[in-house]
Amino acid sequence: MSLSVADAVLLAAGPSPSPTPSESETPRVPSFQDAQESATNAAGWVEQNWSTWLAIGLRVLLIVVVAAVLRVVVRRAITKLIDRMNRTGQSVDGSGLGGLLVNVERRRQRSQAIGSVLRSVASFLIIGTAALMVLGTFQINLAPLLASAGVAGVAIGFGARNLVTDFLSGVFMILEDQYGVGDTIDAGVASGEVIEVGLRVTKLRGDGGEIWYVRNGEVKRIGNLSQGWATANVDVTVHAGEDLDKVKATLDEVAGKMSAEEPWNELLWGPIEVLGLDSVLLDSMVVRVSAKTMPGKSLTVERELRWRIKRAFDAADIRIVGGATAPVEEAPADPTAGMAAPSVYANSASPQSAAASPLTPVAPPTSTTK
Repeated sequence: MSLSVADAVLLAAGPSPSPTPSESETPRVPSFQDAQESATNAAGWVEQNWSTWLAIGLRVLLIVVVAAVLRVVVRRAITKLIDRMNRTGQSVDGSGLGGLLVNVERRRQRSQAIGSVLRSVASFLIIGTAALMVLGTFQINLAPLLASAGVAGVAIGFGARNLVTDFLSGVFMILEDQYGVGDTIDAGVASGEVIEVGLRVTKLRGDGGEIWYVRNGEVKRIGNLSQGWATANVDVTVHAGEDLDKVKATLDEVAGKMSAEEPWNELLWGPIEVLGLDSVLLDSMVVRVSAKTMPGKSLTVERELRWRIKRAFDAADIRIVGGATAPVEEAPADPTAGMAAPSVYANSASPQSAAASPLTPVAPPTSTTK
C-alpha cells in the first residue's frame, strides 16, 4: 500500500498537541514595557489635571482662611460692643439714679445673653456661607441641597413653633431690656422676683418662696415694678365728725418724723404728702397719704406708715373707722316693746270676761204621765 507525500510528512511530524485547559486559563503577566506604558499614561493624566487640582485646593484654602479670620474678627467686635454696653449701663441718664435701676447682675446676664445670641448668629452665617462656597468649588450642584434644607426648615418651624416663639420672644425681651435679674415683675401667668433670664424660660421667685418657670412665648404683658420709682399710698378712714385740720396736722407730723429717720430717709425718694380727702361719705371720710419710694419698697413703706398713723391717731384721740362706712349708733331696744298690753279679758272675774263667756244652755223640764 503506497502513501502520498502529504501523509508521509504528517506521519513524520507526529500528532499535533492539543491545548490543555491549564494553558488557556493562565493570566498574562504584564511585562516591563506594559508597566512603563501605564506609568507614562498616569503621569500624563496628572500633568494634565494638576493645575485644576491646585486651583481648587488654593480656592478651598482661601475660603477657609477668610471664613476663620472673619469669624474671629466679628466675634471680637461683638464682645467689645457688649463690654461697652455693660460699662455705659452704669451711668443711665448721667445720674446716680441710673446705677440703682440697673444692678450689676442684671447687666451681666443681659450682656451675656445678647453676646451669645449675636456670636451664634454670626458664626452660623459665616460657616454656612463658607461651606456652600466650598461645595460650589467642587462643582457640586447645590440646588437639591438648598431645596431640601428649605423643606426641612419649614417642617421644623411648624413642628417646633412654640420653641421658636419662646426663643424669639426671649431675644426681644433681652434686647429691649424689659426686665432683668432682681426686678419684681407681673407676667400675668405668674408674678415675683426675677432670678434668671433665659432665651426660652424666665425664672421667677414668688412671694411664698416658690419658683415659677415662665415660657417667654406665653407672656402677653409684663408689669415691671422695679424700674423708675414706686408709689406708697395709704388711705385713712376717719369719722365724719373729726376735725380735718387736726387730722392733717397729725398726718404732717407723722410724715415729717418718718422722713427724717433711718432707714426710711433712704427708701423715700420724695416727701410724704397728704393729698386730701379722697372721698366723703355720710358717716366717714377717707384721707389719702402718698409718697414716692425706692422701687420694690412701696409695701414696706405703706406698712410702716400705717403703723405710725394708727399710733399718732390714738394719741390724738382721733377715731379711725374700720370700714368704708361706720355703723349707725342706735339706742338699745326696749325688751318689752314687743309685748302686748295686759287685757281685761285675762281676769276671769272681770265683768267684761263674764259678758264674753258663753251662756250655759238650760235643760227643759221633764213631764211624767200616769
